[in-house]
Amino acid sequence: MAEHSGVLVCGEVAEGKLASITAELLGSARSLASKLNEKVSAVLVGSGVSGAAKEAAACGADKVYVADDAALKDYETDAYTAVLASLVKEASPRYILIGQTSVGRDLAPRLAFRLGAVLTTDCIALDVDQQTRGLLQTKPVYGGNARAVFTSSSFPQLATVRQKAMTALQPDPSRQAEIVNVPVKLDPAIVRYRVIDRVKEKAEGIKLEDAKVVVCGGRGIGGPEGFKQLEQLAALLKGAVGGTRPACDSGWVPANIQIGLTGRIVTPDVYIAVAVSGSSQHMAGCSGSKTMIAVNKDVDANIFKESRFGVVGDWKQVLPAFIEKAKELLAA
Repeated sequence: MAEHSGVLVCGEVAEGKLASITAELLGSARSLASKLNEKVSAVLVGSGVSGAAKEAAACGADKVYVADDAALKDYETDAYTAVLASLVKEASPRYILIGQTSVGRDLAPRLAFRLGAVLTTDCIALDVDQQTRGLLQTKPVYGGNARAVFTSSSFPQLATVRQKAMTALQPDPSRQAEIVNVPVKLDPAIVRYRVIDRVKEKAEGIKLEDAKVVVCGGRGIGGPEGFKQLEQLAALLKGAVGGTRPACDSGWVPANIQIGLTGRIVTPDVYIAVAVSGSSQHMAGCSGSKTMIAVNKDVDANIFKESRFGVVGDWKQVLPAFIEKAKELLAA
């Protein structure tokens, strides 16, 4: 195998377009590569993914490997692992970055095992050790109460990265990259299952991860009725509603809008936390918010330590007044 060099991003394509997590990974890869004075490459695996190669170039890739084949239409662990393992051995990257998504969580351990490499999952920060040129991988530990930095002495080094933990570069459509079409040679015998149907979840309103304003309710909301007021405020501010784990576990709101260590990561311009205590597990999902506003009747609640603005009071009294004032200001 050739000497390891560069940063390889295992990309994902959704409905023919580059997934946002891939753009974020390419932004991080660009930063790491500049410290190494090396190149950034991306690999796109699937069917109908060729069109996303230019997007990958615009987002920072110097070279894009494209494995586009009808046999790869649906994600299948063994097939994707085989294709990627073969390509990685040829490309010989120093680092491999994969999104901490449903696909990435399944794929990364298998790819690491196939390569005989070390993997660190769920990273929230990456840097370069200038002495060893190893990847410094920061991730939450002890339930989010602390952060640890991991590295390895062997290459390649693999890391899965949380969504929204990295910042994508501003796409530059004029940016060019070398595009390499990779022939796919798969033994059908390795594919042990196939997708027979897909049911697409109906989504209304703004996606939680894309919202500029997020209104989140916690255990103190007391029940599903209280979330109707949060929905009213979110609609007024053209934002989205989220919930803490206790609120989701209680069935007050769907589990797919849970924010926190075991839920979604959001980085809105404004995060309004209503009746949220501010546990470390929850803060792991919203600490990247630009401005945090807290409403809680407990003056000692941890959420106030994390917030720029705070209101100490019962949300049942504070929120209606907040909504009325917002209506007044927006109508002006």
